[in-house]
Amino acid sequence: MAVYGYVRVSSTDQNEDRQVIALHELGVEDKNILMDKQSGKDFDRPQYRRLLRKLKSPFSIIS
Repeated sequence: MAVYGYVRVSSTDQNEDRQVIALHELGVEDKNILMDKQSGKDFDRPQYRRLLRKLKSPFSIIS
């Protein structure tokens, strides 16, 4: 079963490395880490929406 992770930082000059390292330590592969670099004030974030679609897909359970 695939394990997914989501990383968000507020701006493009912030560094996401610590979050990515933590996900790697939990066994999440790079190909399954989705990341947005924008404000957290709302959930209108492209990669967040993509992750939700993946998790709702019946095929994501099989892969």
